[in-house]
Amino acid sequence: MADRPPPESAAPGDAPLDGLTVLVTRPAHQAEPLCRLLEAAGATAVRFPTLAIEDVADTGPLLALIDRLEEFHLAVFISPNAVDRAMNLIQARRGGLPPGLELAAVGRGSARALRRHLGREPHYVPARGASSEALLEHPGLQDLAGRRVIIFRGDGGREYLAQEMRRRGAEVTYAECYRRTRPSADVEALQRRWAREGIDLVVATSGAGLRNLFDMVGPLAQHWLRRTPLVVVNPRLAAIARDLGVAPEPVVAADASDEAIVEAIRRWRAQRDPDHVEQQ
Repeated sequence: MADRPPPESAAPGDAPLDGLTVLVTRPAHQAEPLCRLLEAAGATAVRFPTLAIEDVADTGPLLALIDRLEEFHLAVFISPNAVDRAMNLIQARRGGLPPGLELAAVGRGSARALRRHLGREPHYVPARGASSEALLEHPGLQDLAGRRVIIFRGDGGREYLAQEMRRRGAEVTYAECYRRTRPSADVEALQRRWAREGIDLVVATSGAGLRNLFDMVGPLAQHWLRRTPLVVVNPRLAAIARDLGVAPEPVVAADASDEAIVEAIRRWRAQRDPDHVEQQ
């Protein structure tokens, strides 16, 4: 593993997460900003990616859709990975998006990724939260009659967004621009750390990643995992955690951004250990 620079030291009185150990399961290429925020707040971040993001095996269908983007009225980006994979191909293939194509992002992370690529805001972003349900609450997406929608996403995934958009009158096409795989991991090292030092919180940002975590850690760590509070990014993930047998009520962040996750952990710590906060 490449050496990382040491985290910035928290100033005295500015370490609200001091003493906490947090397991971060984001994909390796996305985990570091969150880990750095946690460490700056005094926590120990344990990096254990449970998803890897890779190119689709056959890009032909995706490129064919990119070539006829003019046929669509609205493009929806499910995740920052979808934005990055799709926009890189769109820029290389055709130099940019067609004029008049409206854009929607399922969460703030996807909206930020679009701003980074395009220098402008998407037309539709959830007012709160980061889920298909939250996006579908947008007033501009209530009547989709006659609208052709393309959804950039990973392979598989939920069907709810497309189903509901079709119910509202849209013609929906999927553009799968990446695939999720289970990464190799040093499970024994995680088990040893968990046994000796414990894990206070686990951050899970996708259903596939959370299920992978349970499959990867083995029966003994599954027992510990079910007793450990989870920080999740929407109510759907909280429901998945309960279905997997996690006993503590999941901590639900306002959205999937790193800042919202850290703030949710701060709130959890304040409620659990108010004396610690008063001493800061």
